[in-house]
Amino acid sequence: MLDLLFRRLTAEPARGAALFSAAGAEARRPHWFGEGGLPDTLDGRFAMLSTIMALILVRLERDGHAGDEVSVALTERFIEVMESEHRELGLADPTLGRTIRKIVGMLARRTEVWRQAVAGRNWRDVARESLYKSDPAANAIDYGAAELKAFWSRLDKSDLAALAEGRFE
Repeated sequence: MLDLLFRRLTAEPARGAALFSAAGAEARRPHWFGEGGLPDTLDGRFAMLSTIMALILVRLERDGHAGDEVSVALTERFIEVMESEHRELGLADPTLGRTIRKIVGMLARRTEVWRQAVAGRNWRDVARESLYKSDPAANAIDYGAAELKAFWSRLDKSDLAALAEGRFE
């Protein structure tokens, strides 16, 4: 009832939160760190989250202006969460902006390479570039590439409304 009286004073749900939550849940699935060979470290978790985010952003591009709106909301939520997480890690304000710019740049680079993969570049090469800092076992790369391709297939079948609500078909 109060939100009817004080609509402007009640917090609205964070834009992009549902889709970001779904991306985070996908990135935390244990198989990425087991069979996929990703290290269960901050770097490994970030590589997985930003890879999933990049694939989602590539998928949203095909929906024109409406997809752009969802993409912006998702990216804004990503930045908010990354800033909050880094503050919790004790990163001081003078360096936080530079760190967030670097993180956004890493997401942008991953989005570009996944755009190439979707357009026909070898998924195995892109998975290696996007996920791994060191040389993982060949079967880990093969597993990661196959699972990311399967995730892309789910994204590809999802309509924009489902994605905006954080649902992958």
